[in-house]
Amino acid sequence: MPSPGAPAPPRLPIEDCYLELLADTLEGLNTLARGQFLQRYFRTITHLDLGEAQCVQLWEEMLTRRRELSEHMERQISLKTALMDVLTFAGLFRVPILIEYDELKKLQVNAVTDSLTGLYNRRLFGESFEKEINRARRYGSPLGLVILDLHRFKEVNDKHGHPRGDEVLRAVATTLKKALRTSDSAFRIGGDEFALLLPQADAAQALALSRRVGTVFGESIGHFRMGVSVSMDHGVATFPQDGDLADELIRVADERLYRLKHEGHSKAPTSSSRTELASTPTPEPASTPSERQSSAARTIPFESKRPPEKSETAISSMAAPATDTSTTHTLAIPPPARVYSVPRKAERVSMSGTNAYAVLGDQGVRRARVLDLGFGGVALELESQEEIPENILAVLHVPILPPVRVNLKPVWFQSTPQGAYRIGCAFVS
Repeated sequence: MPSPGAPAPPRLPIEDCYLELLADTLEGLNTLARGQFLQRYFRTITHLDLGEAQCVQLWEEMLTRRRELSEHMERQISLKTALMDVLTFAGLFRVPILIEYDELKKLQVNAVTDSLTGLYNRRLFGESFEKEINRARRYGSPLGLVILDLHRFKEVNDKHGHPRGDEVLRAVATTLKKALRTSDSAFRIGGDEFALLLPQADAAQALALSRRVGTVFGESIGHFRMGVSVSMDHGVATFPQDGDLADELIRVADERLYRLKHEGHSKAPTSSSRTELASTPTPEPASTPSERQSSAARTIPFESKRPPEKSETAISSMAAPATDTSTTHTLAIPPPARVYSVPRKAERVSMSGTNAYAVLGDQGVRRARVLDLGFGGVALELESQEEIPENILAVLHVPILPPVRVNLKPVWFQSTPQGAYRIGCAFVS
């Protein structure tokens, strides 16, 4: 018991108290359990991957060194001081750097993050791309790569200044963060260039996501009122169909990006965006209501027992007008303009097996299951047949996309043997 006049021993900091408690606890453990715990402990505090036996040896040396230093200094030496001395003597801390953990995490985040948009930077893109390719190769799964850039972005900086251009770039980042899954990654790899890594996404899914991102981005900057139609162009490459190396996939995606950019924007009478081209249909000869309805229905197929679609050859022969015997002139129907040079199957995505649904009506009292989603429309299924208005206001809920409010126009109907009611709807702009 200390004498009344003796000074009270100084209180240990809370970190040293924790180490003291840890040392007392480890004394009662067997060698195996002690090694497993110390291996995780050293990995946490030093970021070193050491073996269990080496960790136990370092801990014993730390206890011995603490006892020796305390006897030599004639005062109690903390375990933290002894641990630093042992690790430095063992060559594990060649150039020790003292830094708070929060500051270290901040430095790590800043090293891989773009400061303007909050997206990952080009440095992390290269590292992540190699890891995702190795993972896709190991498990035999696809990997989608999307390269994005902004059309007419330079005009925004020239006309409104770089602060407004920064707002546009942040709008891109916000759109990408909302649209991607938790397993997807978005990167800013240049001034107005972005990249997406989509694990387990084939070409159709990557292309559908790219188009949707472009559309949502166009809607998000509509209130900027810049007087410049900024749009988002995209190029898609898929592992392993388009290559099995990162450089090959990047080259293919870049080539498709600039090919689509050239084809889309060079055909425009003015310097308009690709979104405007896609949303403005090419004028076609007048057709009867029945032809229009059948044509719209064919663009929104879904998996059901309905008869198979007619081939493009059969559709073209049906659409060709009959020659008028009273005149020598025939009506030539030009082929529909193709804005995106991609396979037809990539324009539709089946929602079978997902929890995609639509909320119908202004009050949101009816729900329908989404069977099929296309660039031009959607196929829905109701539990029972009911009266459907000519125009439907709906909110689509798709797993990898944010909720989207759309206007739909029913173009075909079908009842199933199970009593459900299916509707094919076209998007109304």
